[in-house]
Amino acid sequence: MLYNRTGNSGLLLPALSLGLWHSFGATSDHANKRALCRKAFDLGITHFDLANNYGPPAGSAEEALGEILATDFKNKRDELIISTKAGYHMWDGPYGEWGSRKYMIASLDQSLKRMNLPYVDIYYSHRFDPNTPLEETMGALAHAVQSGKALYVGISNYPAKQTRKAAKLLREMGTPCLIHQPRFNMLQQEPKEQGVFKAADEADMGVICFSPLGQGLLTSKYLNGIPEGSRATLGGFLKKDQITAPLVEKLRALNKLAEARGQTLAQMAIGWVLAHEEVTSALIGASRPEQIEDAVGALGNLKFTKVELGKISGLIAS
Repeated sequence: MLYNRTGNSGLLLPALSLGLWHSFGATSDHANKRALCRKAFDLGITHFDLANNYGPPAGSAEEALGEILATDFKNKRDELIISTKAGYHMWDGPYGEWGSRKYMIASLDQSLKRMNLPYVDIYYSHRFDPNTPLEETMGALAHAVQSGKALYVGISNYPAKQTRKAAKLLREMGTPCLIHQPRFNMLQQEPKEQGVFKAADEADMGVICFSPLGQGLLTSKYLNGIPEGSRATLGGFLKKDQITAPLVEKLRALNKLAEARGQTLAQMAIGWVLAHEEVTSALIGASRPEQIEDAVGALGNLKFTKVELGKISGLIAS
């Protein structure tokens, strides 16, 4: 495992982090959840990433991790980075989402209770709230650190302009913003194109990218149709109608390029994300331990020639 410095901080994050967005809800097999965490840790993935609403139902992923920490990682807390977020809908009523101080602090208290932890390593504002002063949301993050309930804070899904302002506010409050978490992959490059990476770099923040495999599109799973039980059949964020014939042809061409590099398509996609100098870590999800092993295999070849990068850009733009 490679470990990269996070922005201008002393914190090292593994080049691959494990996201508990999928496969950790109450309906998922608990033994498999344990196997996923154990496999990740054995391969050097020391960072487990959550949010208050991960499940389903919301909160169940944090509860599952709390159980796993107690049974499998009882004496390993100081070897782990645990992060969680708040911003999306979590409970009924006017105080259960967005970025108010009321919601942010209450949500962190609930998350700590579900995971049976005294603190998290990183606490994020999960999305920018256009109706709450940014000073209030960032003040809540600073309070989380000052109260000892978080060691670092970050932001996720923030546009470039708000990233700069959030970083400035937190710096003035004496709690620098550690990291930004945007969605970024070969098929979704908006954070790079819209200046989010640049804003984070200017603010000495790290960048951890979620969905580096595009919800599974950038794997071999959809090269020959839509298999039963895949995310596209479950009605979640990835829809069947997104997997068009032109997209499949593009994925097949990318897969041939990956094979020429001695990699799977997933490994090349992860390597491509990590090849961006602004990126500290790629946040992977998994439903089987073997998928984590495959992802870690990406670290064996992170170098891309100009010709390869040009081919990838051409295929994506086609």
